[in-house]
Amino acid sequence: MKPKKQKTPETTPPTLDEWKRLYDLAAKIKDLAPWDWMDEDDIFGFQMPETGELGFVSVMGSLGEHYAVAIYQGVRGLGGFWMMQELGPNLTPDVILQIPQLQASFEDREVITNEDREIMKKLGLKFRGRQAWTQFRSYHPGCMPWYLERAEAQMLICGLEQTLDVAPRFKEDPDLLFPTDSDDDYLVRVCENGTWKDSQMRVEDSYQQTLNLEMNFQALEKLQAMMPGDAIVEVDISMLPDPVQDNRKERPFFPYMLLIAEHNSSFILASELLAPLPSPEAMWEQVPMKVVESLANKLAPKEIQIQDEFLQVLLQPVGEALNIKIKKVARLTAVNRAKRELDKFMQRF
Repeated sequence: MKPKKQKTPETTPPTLDEWKRLYDLAAKIKDLAPWDWMDEDDIFGFQMPETGELGFVSVMGSLGEHYAVAIYQGVRGLGGFWMMQELGPNLTPDVILQIPQLQASFEDREVITNEDREIMKKLGLKFRGRQAWTQFRSYHPGCMPWYLERAEAQMLICGLEQTLDVAPRFKEDPDLLFPTDSDDDYLVRVCENGTWKDSQMRVEDSYQQTLNLEMNFQALEKLQAMMPGDAIVEVDISMLPDPVQDNRKERPFFPYMLLIAEHNSSFILASELLAPLPSPEAMWEQVPMKVVESLANKLAPKEIQIQDEFLQVLLQPVGEALNIKIKKVARLTAVNRAKRELDKFMQRF
C-alpha cells in the first residue's frame, strides 16, 4: 500500500559553478574552524538579496562530534531550532526532520554517496581522513535529508559567506550577536546597494500557519443524518520510520499512517497512508475530510478519542458539526493494538 501524494514541482539542480563555490566556501569554513569558539545557539541571521528570505546560521561542532554549518530557513526554521534546544536530551529524529534547514557538514568517507562523488570528480576534488569529506544536504519537513536544489544552493552559499564574515568578528567581540537584551533581537546581515552590512532585527520565533481544512460535505451530511451515534471512535496519525521513494531522483519522504478504530471492539474502520507532500500542511488539511469519509461509510460516533493535541484541533470542526466531543486521552487501546498487529505483519517480510 503506497501513500497517495500530490505531484511535486520540477526541481533545478545547482550549476557546476555553484557547486564549486560551495566546496570552496566549505573548505574556508573548515580551515577557520569557528566551532572552536562558537556554540550552536550563537545564532545570527542574513537576508537573501533577491527574495528577502531570512536564514539563521548555527555553527555545530563545539562538542567535537558533528562539524557543520546549518542554515535554518525562515521563522519556521528558527522556531524549530529553539524547540530542539528546549527538548535537549528528549529530542527525537522525527522532530529534526520537521525543521526546514540546509547543512554543509564534514563527514567520514562512508557517508558520502555516489551522487556526491560524481560532483567531486567533476570539480577534481579529493578528500582524505575522518570528517574531511564535505557534504551538502537540505531538510524538507516530513522528508529525508536530500540533495540541494539550485535555490537552496544559492542560500547556502550566502549563509557560508556571511559565516566567514561574522565568525571571526564574534571571536573578537562576543557581544556582536546580542545587539540588545531581548531574546527576539538578532544580528541580521543585509545587502544594501551591493554591500553587506550588520543590522538589528526583531524576529519572534513562533511559527504559525493557517490551515485551509478540506471537507467532503456530501459525506458530512450523510454522517450528520446518522446521528446521534453510539460508538466511541479512536483516531490517530503518526509518522512511519521507513521512508518511501518512488524513484531515485525524487526526495524520499516519511509516510504517515492514519488509523481509525472502534474503541470497544477494536475493529479497524480505516487505515490509510498519507504523504507529507507538497508539504505537511497540505496533508494535515485533508485529515478531517478523510475521517468524515471513513465514518460516513461505517458508523456514527458519540465521541472521538485522540492522543495528540494538534489532531484534537484539526478534528474540532468535525466535533462541532456532529455535536460530539473530541476527547484527548492518555492511551488509545484499539489503535495501539492495531499498530502491534501491523508490526507483527510487517516483520514477516
